[in-house]
Amino acid sequence: MLWSFVRPHRGTLLLGLVLALFGSALELASPMVIKLVLDTVTKGGGLGAPVTLLLGLFAVGAVLGLWHWILLGTMSERIVLDARTSIVQRYFRAAILSLNKRPLGELVTRVTSDTVLLNKAVGHSVVSLVNGTVLLVGTLVMMALLDLVLLGTAVVAVVVVSVLFMTLMPAIARHQERAQASLGSMGGVLEGALRAMRTVKVSRAEERLGDRILRDAQESAEHSVRAVRHQAVAMTIAFSGVQLAIIAILGLGAVRVGAGTIEVSTLVAFLLYAFTLMGPVSELSQSVTDLQSGVAAARRIREVARIPLEPEADPGAAGTPDAVVSPSGGSDDVLLELRGVTARYAPGTKAALDSVDITVPRRGHTAIVGPSGAGKTTVFSLLLRFLEPEGGRILLDGLPYRELSPARVRERFAYVEQDTPVVPGTLRENLVFGRPDANEADIGRVLREVRLADRVDALADGLDTPVDATSFSGGERQRVALARALLCSADVLLLDEATSQVDAITEAAVTESVRRHAERAAVVTIAHRLSTVIGADRIIVMEEGRVRARGTHRDLLERDALYRELVAALRIGGVTEDGPEVPEASPAR
Repeated sequence: MLWSFVRPHRGTLLLGLVLALFGSALELASPMVIKLVLDTVTKGGGLGAPVTLLLGLFAVGAVLGLWHWILLGTMSERIVLDARTSIVQRYFRAAILSLNKRPLGELVTRVTSDTVLLNKAVGHSVVSLVNGTVLLVGTLVMMALLDLVLLGTAVVAVVVVSVLFMTLMPAIARHQERAQASLGSMGGVLEGALRAMRTVKVSRAEERLGDRILRDAQESAEHSVRAVRHQAVAMTIAFSGVQLAIIAILGLGAVRVGAGTIEVSTLVAFLLYAFTLMGPVSELSQSVTDLQSGVAAARRIREVARIPLEPEADPGAAGTPDAVVSPSGGSDDVLLELRGVTARYAPGTKAALDSVDITVPRRGHTAIVGPSGAGKTTVFSLLLRFLEPEGGRILLDGLPYRELSPARVRERFAYVEQDTPVVPGTLRENLVFGRPDANEADIGRVLREVRLADRVDALADGLDTPVDATSFSGGERQRVALARALLCSADVLLLDEATSQVDAITEAAVTESVRRHAERAAVVTIAHRLSTVIGADRIIVMEEGRVRARGTHRDLLERDALYRELVAALRIGGVTEDGPEVPEASPAR
């Protein structure tokens, strides 16, 4: 699992391993040089050469250690950047319905905390695991060169510590993975709660929802504490085993020195190697622990790769990787067509659309109305390729959607969604989001059309004012979204309840702007407010996923009972069955 992240950087990893092994070789040489110093003193020789050698080893070791640390630290950060890049790119290429099935907080956790754990595992831990093993084996070999009897004591300690340590590792990994899963769940619920904070407070559900979030936090903490306890036991076993081995070596070594079997310098060198054992044992213990966390994080990150992507264009359908869309591809009057389209949001569920036929002319205003669940929003999801049809065909300028990539389809649309979110950044960045090259004159024009010019002039930094979801009222956010869509001058303008929160005076101005847009392009609206649909060139009435009736407002009033019910139920003040009168102003911020 981890190797899939490290593989692109295997050259750097190999160099880091070589540097680590050189450092281990220098560390293994130091006790022997100290033994040489002691033997030289015992024999009355000069100390210049041994001390110089010792200082040289120290200097070379410091340089190699610095290089090794910087090299692996840089590699770890690049691996994390690669992982974050792949996750973010996957999110933005993913099929939107599949992405929306996962809590947003959970998705954010994959990019943030999971990649932090990956950072700890993929760099130093991988090299430390190999280097620690080599250093441990090398230390035992050097001990064997000094005294085999004392070596036996050290080997027994290493074996006992290793068996006990590895027994605890699966539990550490299990609890760390569960802790991360609980953390992701907590993030998802918290993100949703913060978005709906007004509803939470009005419902007096602060404590209830807070307890639910904190249960996930507590569960994450409990698993983390269990992992820490297992890790503490493992580390205590490791250090205690080495300490007991040193005590045993010291006692047995003193007996052997007294018996004349070994020299004092040999015992000192052997003890130095015994103390050196602390290094690889500690390194291996920490490396295995970090690797367990890293594997759990890597598994969660790799789960992102299973989120389905949006479909690509079918090259076999048109003979080219992505067919060029041009008005000459279809009828002179028809821009969009749904022919016998059936769609559902999940296999085995009721069809959201059932054999629907809809035609959208190249110019004019088409309104879609119907009760909740009739399939209105599903039509928009299909047109924008957020959802793929189960049956039937969708055509743009006479070309089937399957011959076109989602990007080539969407470049023909401007869309105002019902929730009208604010894009992170300045007001200017929000307005030019779909048309980055828009000039000041065009921006000013659309702001006047949606009656936002005075509001923008009142801002301290004007168009360059940073904005977020709290910067504007609901009606103002809708007007920002409308201005953004109008600025695109797209072939098709899709409006999903785009004026539901604006006052009546602003709605009249916006409706006039939309009418002018419909004179040169296609406008398709979903609306519950009669004033936004009665002036449409054509109205489509939907019910239970089917098209029930089509026609103008007056035609449908005469021949469709459901439309008459909608007129009666959805009529706002000042609107009659014959058309709008003087609109009543609704409150607006």
